[in-house]
Amino acid sequence: MTSTTPAMAATAKKHHARAARPKISYKDARTTAMAKVPGGKIVKHELEQEQGKLVYSFDIRVPGKSGVEEVMVDANTGEVVSQTHETAAKERQEAKQEKSETP
Repeated sequence: MTSTTPAMAATAKKHHARAARPKISYKDARTTAMAKVPGGKIVKHELEQEQGKLVYSFDIRVPGKSGVEEVMVDANTGEVVSQTHETAAKERQEAKQEKSETP
């Protein structure tokens, strides 16, 4: 019997996303994300499966503000599917989780 840990599932999700072929280029997705956060700087980006959709995820830091804005752009339509503010504490929590997911 094989069991799947949350870390294994997250790693599989990222590998599946890399194997998929987005219709929208990274450059176009980046332009869309940056239009949502004027004056920001991308500090992290990835292509991943999120809620059944292939998305580009961008963490954008705005000078003078704590945390980051996370903007997700649908990799097939180019539409922004979510934009949320992540606090510094949430960023640390995600970094810790991602570190534990790395094989």
